[in-house]
Amino acid sequence: MDLGLVTFADLAPGQPPAERMQNLLEEARRADDLGLKVFAVGEHHRPDYLISSPATVLAAIAAQTTQIRLSSAVTVLSSDDPVRVFQQFAHVDLISGGRAEIMAGRGSFTESFPLFGYDLRDYDELFSEKLELLLAIRDSARVTWAGRHRAPLAGAVVWPPPVQDPLPVWVAVGGTPESVVRAARLGLPMTLAIIGGQTARFQPFAELYRRAWEEAGHDGEPTLAINTHAFVAETEEQAMAAFGPPYLEVMNRIGRERGWPPSGRAELDALRAPDGPLALGSPEQVAAKINRIQELFGPQRYLAHMSIGAVAHADVMRAIELFATRVAPLVSSPTAA
Repeated sequence: MDLGLVTFADLAPGQPPAERMQNLLEEARRADDLGLKVFAVGEHHRPDYLISSPATVLAAIAAQTTQIRLSSAVTVLSSDDPVRVFQQFAHVDLISGGRAEIMAGRGSFTESFPLFGYDLRDYDELFSEKLELLLAIRDSARVTWAGRHRAPLAGAVVWPPPVQDPLPVWVAVGGTPESVVRAARLGLPMTLAIIGGQTARFQPFAELYRRAWEEAGHDGEPTLAINTHAFVAETEEQAMAAFGPPYLEVMNRIGRERGWPPSGRAELDALRAPDGPLALGSPEQVAAKINRIQELFGPQRYLAHMSIGAVAHADVMRAIELFATRVAPLVSSPTAA
């Protein structure tokens, strides 16, 4: 199973964006040097997160790394132009020598919709239509296409071509059955994000994905990734001290926006319990949690979302090192579903 990292590049209060950008590039270089397989960056359009243009950041990382695969997590395709998305990631693929991936999703925040002039009432239709166009561009040198939310294309050439043929397109889902079935029917690899609740409750989504894949008649086996929040330190106490306060701060900040009840130590303990999705603690504890995820889901990839909130850069760098050198050797081979 491939191990990788996800980051939204959270901005600490008062932190200069230029400083956070340099920290992010250093994190990516360290992950590459240590042999991790994937580095993925999110897209947001709000002042508590750095990255509004994943492809731009991934291009910078591509020029400074040699082997790690580079993905968005996610590209908010509903409020973007699939032509530009494909062109931008084709450039990342060219710079990186064939290491780019697009992870398309609808996004959990909605700031990009009014920013780019889209109506939230079209939330699902926008994603479906634009994913259709993105795949048409990926699969054909000349594209003829028509939809409701974009001007039609007639024999259009979308330039330049990427190194990879086809350019990998993943779909990220958070537990909506319709999204799971759509990914399977389109024959796309899927990332299942598990942020809260009991991990085992998400197992039916993996089963649904594989069943829908088989019913669609696709060749080969489907590719599944699991993404959870994670943090590793030398000891459980050190992990809690570095990660716990920033994590609760960001969760409560978002919770106030969405009307969620406040979270504290009890909620954090529930998430890091054996049946919860948060992989937090010593290398042995984090590896045990990932191995449990393997038993439940049989994924080909696990993505650890570590730098959540204002976790100190030095702590993130040490966590990346421990994840690659101490956790990875303890993670067993994928279990058949």
